Amino acid sequence: MTHHIHRHQHHLAWDNSIPPVATIDSGEIVTFDCLDASNGQVTAGSTVDAIHSFDMSKLDQINGPIFVRNAKPGDVLEVEIVDIKIATWGWTAIIPNFGLLHEEFPEAQLKIWQLDQDQGFAWFKPNQIRIPIRPFTGECGVARGLPGSFSTIPPYCTGGNIDTKYLTKGSKLYLPIECEGALFSIGDGHAAQGDGEVCGTAIETPVIVSVRLTVIRGESVSHVTSPCLLTRTEERSSTRYYSVLGIADDMREAAKQAIRQMIVYLVQNKGLTREEAYMLCSVAVDIRATQVVDMPNYTIGAFLPLDIFVNEETK
Repeated sequence: MTHHIHRHQHHLAWDNSIPPVATIDSGEIVTFDCLDASNGQVTAGSTVDAIHSFDMSKLDQINGPIFVRNAKPGDVLEVEIVDIKIATWGWTAIIPNFGLLHEEFPEAQLKIWQLDQDQGFAWFKPNQIRIPIRPFTGECGVARGLPGSFSTIPPYCTGGNIDTKYLTKGSKLYLPIECEGALFSIGDGHAAQGDGEVCGTAIETPVIVSVRLTVIRGESVSHVTSPCLLTRTEERSSTRYYSVLGIADDMREAAKQAIRQMIVYLVQNKGLTREEAYMLCSVAVDIRATQVVDMPNYTIGAFLPLDIFVNEETK
């Protein structure tokens, strides 16, 4: 049996006192119709004025919660991504006072994307830069065991806004259950994202996502005390990368260095504005820790896949 959860069946906090919108048996599929992370404040026809008038308290709504029968604290919820469909449009924004380099990008910016999931990519710049479409949801989690209301903006050990781009169709997420029934919720659809989501937004888009929710217990999952992910089999990439390494005694500062210099590279060599380069980093560049042992400094790399550029010539 498949259960359907509609757009209006959402909430804006992780709170185990919120009544469930559906009750299911372990192993059943639930399909969610989710608005984008702006909760409908951005539309396909929006201008940057939509960002200027943002009500931040409405961001990152999640659909649910779903009560899974016989799910108990100490168990694990397996979330299998059965299918995910994106809308025909999406958006990426620079939001003032938000993002890795928010001090350096104080002005709001908005990019509206045209999306075609069957085409497999979206144009950042027509006939110049294209971004592979790899849909996933940024929000995926179960209610916390603690009483009270918790923001949907940060992630928790029970999941939430984990923004993990590997949570695509065919993958499985394992979440530690802290409440009776698990109380699962999902949302924040993305058409694509770089590891790090550095400007604060990915290609945000409404999605229809189907998941199979299965309760697991026993020694085989006793290690699951925070979200664990089993990815689908990926096609091996044949692309080259251009990487900038940030080095500092603080990992966040090293990441800032790497993205800051990647922006300079994109402006100088790809003809982008600083704002365009920052948004491109957010949807396509992967932040990776290349070493965390050579104290006192960490090395954080920003990896740019060169196959997003049509007729690429490395400079």
